[in-house]
Amino acid sequence: MNDFPWLSVLVAVPAVGALLVALLPKGRDALAKQVALGLSALVAVLAFVMAAGFETGGPRHQFTETYDWIPAFGVHWALGVDGVALTLILMSVVLVPLVMLASWNDADRYGGVVAEGEKAPAKSVKGYFALILALEAMMVGVFAATDVFLFYVFFEAMLVPVYFLIGAYGGPQRSYAAVKFLLYSLFGGLLMLVAVIALYVYGPNTFLMSELAGLNLDPTVAKWLFLGFFVAFAIKAPMVPLHTWLPDAAGQAPAGALVLIVGVLDKVGTYGMMRFCLELFPGAARWATPVVVTFAVISVIYGAILAIGQIDLKRLVAYTSISHFGFIVLGIFAMTSQGQAGAALYMVNHGFATGALFLVVGFLIVRRGSARVDAFGGVQKVAPLLAGSFLVAGLAGLSLPGLAPFVSEFLVIIGTFARYEVAAVVAALGIVLAAVYILWMYQRTMNGPTAEAVAGFKDLSRRELVAIAPILAVIVALGFFPKPALDVIDPSVQQTLSRVQMSDPTPTVAEKGAHP
Repeated sequence: MNDFPWLSVLVAVPAVGALLVALLPKGRDALAKQVALGLSALVAVLAFVMAAGFETGGPRHQFTETYDWIPAFGVHWALGVDGVALTLILMSVVLVPLVMLASWNDADRYGGVVAEGEKAPAKSVKGYFALILALEAMMVGVFAATDVFLFYVFFEAMLVPVYFLIGAYGGPQRSYAAVKFLLYSLFGGLLMLVAVIALYVYGPNTFLMSELAGLNLDPTVAKWLFLGFFVAFAIKAPMVPLHTWLPDAAGQAPAGALVLIVGVLDKVGTYGMMRFCLELFPGAARWATPVVVTFAVISVIYGAILAIGQIDLKRLVAYTSISHFGFIVLGIFAMTSQGQAGAALYMVNHGFATGALFLVVGFLIVRRGSARVDAFGGVQKVAPLLAGSFLVAGLAGLSLPGLAPFVSEFLVIIGTFARYEVAAVVAALGIVLAAVYILWMYQRTMNGPTAEAVAGFKDLSRRELVAIAPILAVIVALGFFPKPALDVIDPSVQQTLSRVQMSDPTPTVAEKGAHP
């Protein structure tokens, strides 16, 4: 089963599908939607069939493929997945068809809202779904790449479909948001490219991770290369102070695209920190840890405080994500098994929880024609299923016990406390702030007197239920039984800690009868 090129197929199917959908005759919008949805469902099925053959006690990277691509420069088409990459790929391929269902009418003549009371102009339906398929191909490729240059190619290629999803299908300030996203990402990508080239110069003239890991670099050179990778990933994540592109993109992008941008695309940043920053430059990672931990804690608190003050639903959820990404980075650089396992699981849980929030927010915006919090009120009286879905997604966002994010956030805090007590305590304040912004948002939109413009709301349609229900089910399932995901993730975490030459701190236990 490992001999079949599973990962190449998972990249090729949506890539070819994007081209096929884009070339469909004009006016065949319904066919474009059906073909795109069918192909995305096929990718999900293939990914789970592949995952069934993953051996938790086997080699770290499985389903590996290595082919010469640019032999003169030591570049390979090299793919493979460890436990962390596998869970992120599965999350991605599950979200894509659900996003398509939820966004079924987003690109139609009256599918989007550009400002309160105004309808969006006609858009290319087949273009919208082709871009989502193209983005899916890039997402699978970036998580599966085991050649640093190939990873960089996928990392940069993802910018193209996201730029057009924001710039062509977003709100009234879509051009500004798309250009800002592109400039930030290109700046980070340029720094990474310099570091990638330097790796080739200082390394063994190859880009294969298996040969670069453990490379004995001069400490000063390693620190500069670490910074090149880290800044690119910190922009993508995003971390404070490199975060400002996200609220603008969130405010303008269509809700379905936001699920993939914040739920999946931004995970490339935190995945890259764990996969490349720590393993390629372990000494530099240990050197930078105090500063990174400090900025991670700032991100947790800063994102939560700004979320409380937002009046736009999409920007509010975007700021909550900045806070959550702070927790993920904190867990990664705590360099403990609990912290890193929690961070890896947090990437998956955040993808589903934030994905559910953005989908429900999208349903609300389509019905009301506005993203402002004060444009709603009393929704639960006229649309109880919609309000209930919003409640479950919101409670997952504040890490309520019994829902998926709680387990990962708890592991991150425990793992951080073992090495950085003050950072863990300060970051824990973010949980309190999360309760404030989530409950405030729910109360203002779902409770209270029913606003006149809300009185005619329809509850979730069958299509919308099919889109949101699986995500909520995963959130509950991983909340009560995260063990299967942690069993897959943990061996990779142990390998990373071994590469960084870090181990869990030894607990200090007072002897019986001893006084502190």
